[in-house]
Amino acid sequence: MSAYLEAIASGRKFSFAREISLLHNPSNLRGQMNTEIKLGFCNPPEPVYLYVKNGESSGESFLWYNFIVEQNKTIPVHQQALTGYLLELRITTKEFRGNDNNKLDIVIAADEVYIIRTGIDTNFAKTFLLSASLVQDFSKPLIIAVTAGEKNTVFCRLYDAATKVRIRKEWNPNSDWASLITEIQSRLTGTSASVPLTPEQPPHPQDVRVKQIRTLLNYPLDLVREYLQFQDVDRPSLLPASKIDSLVKTMCLAWAADKFENPNDAESSYQKQVIDVVASGSDELAAIKTWMQQLQGVKAGAA
Repeated sequence: MSAYLEAIASGRKFSFAREISLLHNPSNLRGQMNTEIKLGFCNPPEPVYLYVKNGESSGESFLWYNFIVEQNKTIPVHQQALTGYLLELRITTKEFRGNDNNKLDIVIAADEVYIIRTGIDTNFAKTFLLSASLVQDFSKPLIIAVTAGEKNTVFCRLYDAATKVRIRKEWNPNSDWASLITEIQSRLTGTSASVPLTPEQPPHPQDVRVKQIRTLLNYPLDLVREYLQFQDVDRPSLLPASKIDSLVKTMCLAWAADKFENPNDAESSYQKQVIDVVASGSDELAAIKTWMQQLQGVKAGAA
């Protein structure tokens, strides 16, 4: 039903001027659309994460993809451009192979909220930052496109969504990337460019604990994620303390599995050399290191 017929049916006056104003002023139209709430079944309002990668799936190449953590499933995105409004830039620290890696999160509002996550030192991040630094008015939509380079690299191209004109800045490998991020974020928030990005909240001590012990033991990260999913949580700090202790114990005994012929001996050794030592006031990570060194020494001597 048109807006005119809806007005007649509801008994209110129809304003052609208002409708024309909405059509010629996208911000007003977006405001009206945002107030419309659809009832019934829907997907949870979670952001869609896009990861940049020059890859191939089923014989088709792709340059970015969506990853569903719960299903451990990669979904290639074959469209090479995304149109939307740049909302925010964030620096996120993620663990990869036992090391912390800084990621650039580019938050885009479109038909859904998209977060493009890429390494802070990647060509995609740098070419995006150089182009975005030229944008003065972020109230207008942009087109963010991925394009392939040599040796599996991926670059970003930025366009004005209304004019389709590319926004391009000369490549400068010596640019101050941190300053560019701060400058762009300041325009997005309307604050002074001297204001730094708001850092993320420090990680929970229990999350740090599990991460440090897992890294020390070289315990597979996938197994930790599987355990957390089984407990219906996404990080250790959401578990009861007893469950976290159980997870640590599982990781330690898995490491020690080939050091003992009898599993009960491994558990007894862990109790005496780690649990009891920590109970007496020693640092847990140091106790585990000492326990590992002792077992490795015993095994070497036996060999």
